[in-house]
Amino acid sequence: MKAVVFHGIGDIRLENVPEPKLIHATDAIVQITTSAICGTDLHLIRGTLPGVRKGTVLGHEAVGVVLEVGRDVRNLRAGDRVVVPSTIACGACAYCRAGYFAQCDNSNPNGRSAGTAFYGGPADSGPFDGLQAERARIPFANVGLVKLPESVDDDDAILLSDIFPTAWFGAKLAEIRRGDTVCVFGCGPVGQLCIASAKLLGAGRVLAVDRVPDRLEMASRQGAEVIDFEDEDPVETIRRLTSDIGVDRAIDAVGVDASHAHHGPAAKKFKKDRQDFEDELERIAPERNPEGDNWVPGDAPSQVLDWAVDALAKAGTLSIVGVYPDTATRFPIGKAMNKNLTLQMGNCNHRKYVPELLALIQTQAVRPSRILTNSVPLEGAIEAYRSFDRREPGYTKVELRVAA
Repeated sequence: MKAVVFHGIGDIRLENVPEPKLIHATDAIVQITTSAICGTDLHLIRGTLPGVRKGTVLGHEAVGVVLEVGRDVRNLRAGDRVVVPSTIACGACAYCRAGYFAQCDNSNPNGRSAGTAFYGGPADSGPFDGLQAERARIPFANVGLVKLPESVDDDDAILLSDIFPTAWFGAKLAEIRRGDTVCVFGCGPVGQLCIASAKLLGAGRVLAVDRVPDRLEMASRQGAEVIDFEDEDPVETIRRLTSDIGVDRAIDAVGVDASHAHHGPAAKKFKKDRQDFEDELERIAPERNPEGDNWVPGDAPSQVLDWAVDALAKAGTLSIVGVYPDTATRFPIGKAMNKNLTLQMGNCNHRKYVPELLALIQTQAVRPSRILTNSVPLEGAIEAYRSFDRREPGYTKVELRVAA
């Protein structure tokens, strides 16, 4: 079968791989109909989220049809149409039962303290082969698959796999209350649905910070007050727009790639030097990074976190759902402490939120598919990765059509 396979930093290929097989009684095999490309996938192939093994199938978002189930999967059968939550959870341990599916004790084979298990990730996340493939093995399928009604098509359902739950989780962590002024940093797919989630939770105003024109335009169409950080200082602008008070809640929807090296004065040189997809990936790999030989992936100061702490009002809340590796150690803790800020962060407990968000889609309270900008066949995945990485116009969220 065909799949997108990691071979090294900057080296991904569409190639034939072995068919997945049932290993455990709680497994299922799913024929994937739709997958997607996520910003986290870019972290992996850039090397800013290190540790991916050569030969790993990438991708952690999928909708599909059940082909086969193990004998202990009692709530699904062949032919069921399902969405795959991107983090893997057993559903039986104390963490899963409390709703902390991303901290499952049993899903990560590296042990209870290894952290979140998810598809298509680095070695310390399993590893598990991912979902940018024609078929996939789904562990703990009785929990790790959610049936879809006929009324919800693949375009909406694929956003339930990761992006919409992550955005909803981010808005919940931000403790958004009716009337709050919220700032979303990053207008990529997660940021766009953070804006939608903030509005669903009753935010009075939503500000959105980015530099990509079509992403800012998409945020504006949602009613956000947009700020292009290349045209104006975002903190000064936020404070001016809030009568020098700041925002009540801020959400970091960017993560590790929002370093000082890519924003501000250094950004102009970075963009000038950038020639094509492969050159950029090689340049920011650990062995070639301009920070020097001792550079550690993810350890550059985060521009977004600095901006967010400065832009928040006293006693505000900062939510972090952008992905950072274990090596990220820098944070403006002094400023945050002296402003009495509340910090909440983490990997999304996808399985907890999928049923709730599915119900919102069914009632047409929200249509997450509105952020989809591209739908390409699996055969076009590598070129779509290049365009998504370059933030070419019209590449905000890329859907991969795998099978009819």
